[in-house]
Amino acid sequence: WIDYVAGTAWSLAEDGIRLRPMRGVIASTLPPSSGLSSSAALELAAAWTLAEAPEALDPIRVVRLCQRAENAYVGVRTGLMDQFACAMGRPGAAVLLDCRSLDWRPVPLPLDRAIPVVVHSGSSRSLDGSAYNDRRAQCEAGVAAIARTQPAVRSLRDVTPAMLEAAAAELEPVTLRRCRHVVTENARVLATADALEAGDLEAVGRLLAASHASLRDLYEVSSPELDALVEIAMAVPGVFGARMTGAGFGGCIVALAAPAAVGPLADAVRAEYPRRTRLDPRIWAVTPVVGAGRI
Repeated sequence: WIDYVAGTAWSLAEDGIRLRPMRGVIASTLPPSSGLSSSAALELAAAWTLAEAPEALDPIRVVRLCQRAENAYVGVRTGLMDQFACAMGRPGAAVLLDCRSLDWRPVPLPLDRAIPVVVHSGSSRSLDGSAYNDRRAQCEAGVAAIARTQPAVRSLRDVTPAMLEAAAAELEPVTLRRCRHVVTENARVLATADALEAGDLEAVGRLLAASHASLRDLYEVSSPELDALVEIAMAVPGVFGARMTGAGFGGCIVALAAPAAVGPLADAVRAEYPRRTRLDPRIWAVTPVVGAGRI
C-alpha cells in the first residue's frame, strides 16, 4: 500500500510541485480491497498532505497527478473516475464526469426518497492483479479493429451500438462482449443522470439492474457473492435497484433504497447472505459529501 503514497509523491514532484517532509498516521473507516476507491482516497490524502502549498493547487490537476501515480508507479491502468469522485464530490449529489473533456456537473440525489446503501460482500478483491489490465487491453483491441473502418473512432465512447454490431464479425467473441458492455454502459450512465434529474427512481432502478447484468454477463467482473447480494437486495420491497461497484471480483454492491426500506434491506442481507455464502456482510447507509481536502 505504501506505493500509493510514494507514487503520489513522485508524481507531484515530477510535475514541479514543491513537497514538504511529513510524518503521519493513517486513520480510515474505509475498508481496503472493497471496490470503494480506497487507493484513490489514500492518493488524494497523500497529495494534500505532501504538497507544500495545497491551497494553490487546482484540484483537477491533483486528480490527474494521482491517476498518473496509480498508472505509472503502481502499475494499474485505471481511469480518472475514482480520484475524481474522491476529490470533487458534492453534498447530496452524484457527479457526472466526461473523462475525455473533463466536463462535469453534480446531479442532485433525491435523498428524501432514496438512500444509497453500500454492502460489503466480505470477499476482498485486488485491483493490482491482471484482470483489470486484461479488460482494458480487450477494449483497446476492439477500438483498433473498429477504427480500421471507422477512422474517427479513438475510444469506445465514439462507438455507437450500430457501429459495434457492424464490426461484430471482425472481433473475437470475448472482445465483442467487453465492447458491448462499455458501449451500452455509456448510454446507461447518461440515462441514469436524466432519470435522477427527473426524479424517476423506478427508471434508475431498472438501469442499475441492467448495469449489473451487463457487468456480470458481458464484462464478466462480478462474482457469486456480489450476485447473491444483488439478488437479495432486489427482493426487498422499496429497493429501487442494485449493482456491483468498483472493479469487481469481490468487494461491494451499492443499492438505492427508500428510507423505510433501509432497515429491511439490512435485515434481509444479514439473514440471507451468510446462509448462502458463509461470509459476513458489512452494511452502510451513506450520504454524499464534499470531496477530499486539507483540514
